[in-house]
Amino acid sequence: QVQLVESGGGHVQAGGSLRLSCAASGRSFSQFVLGWFRQAPGKEREFVAAISGSDGATFYANSVRGRFFISRDRDNALSTVYLQMNSLKPEDTAVYYCAVRYDSRRYDVGNEYPYWGQGTQVTVSS
Repeated sequence: QVQLVESGGGHVQAGGSLRLSCAASGRSFSQFVLGWFRQAPGKEREFVAAISGSDGATFYANSVRGRFFISRDRDNALSTVYLQMNSLKPEDTAVYYCAVRYDSRRYDVGNEYPYWGQGTQVTVSS
């Protein structure tokens, strides 16, 4: 079955960087999109970034564009996807989740992703 495992979370000072990884297994993901979402305490889950397994197209939330960068380790695959997070702010503090769904331009609709990882905590202190 599909398994997603996030890693790389931690505690960092504002302005610092972290790189999250999502290891995906269980099937071919060439026709899927992998998204990163986050949820802070008391807040709704929100879309962060996504990458298409078919053409490598990337998508970002306005709040992270220019600071976060999503990439994959091999062309035409989503076996490992990274989220490089730079210039981190306290408001980036959240549990970060990776998720996969069949490729769609509705990449920011979390409820349409059937497969999720367990999440990794990112804490940014001021």
